[in-house]
Amino acid sequence: MTIDRPTASPTPPRRRRAAPRALGDTFTHRLHTLAKLTDKVTQAAYLAETGLPLGEGRCLAAVGAFAPLSVKDLARMANVDKGQASRAAQVLVDKGLVVKTPCTQDARGVELRFTSEGAALYARLMEVVERRNQEIVGCLSAAEQAQFDALLSRLVTHARGLAQERG
Repeated sequence: MTIDRPTASPTPPRRRRAAPRALGDTFTHRLHTLAKLTDKVTQAAYLAETGLPLGEGRCLAAVGAFAPLSVKDLARMANVDKGQASRAAQVLVDKGLVVKTPCTQDARGVELRFTSEGAALYARLMEVVERRNQEIVGCLSAAEQAQFDALLSRLVTHARGLAQERG
């Protein structure tokens, strides 16, 4: 009589780790490179056409799009840190483009709004922004631009969620 003994299960094959990708091929590196390259050209366009450096231009655009804004909100909407937002806001006030008024909800805070000069410069700035956006995506077809826009929106929403989770 032969007794069947359970046979040892075969050792699963080891999974090979994929070879690490070259840094230049990673999504985050290419995205960062694209941002830096576009910032460089945008900086030159902002200075030439509005007289504003990139940080001030971004802050002016954020005030135009989302006013009234606190400095904290300005930082978030312009994608700069609070110190940069505070300095840029003060420069924009000093240039007569933005006014600070006491916050209606928090007496310790301020709200940023345009002056008439700021509104006029914002209109010129937005022409530059629109032209720069078209230059950047101009190598894509209309369908590709729409697809890229949808994917980029998804990625930004996803990244914001990850950032909130990780605090």
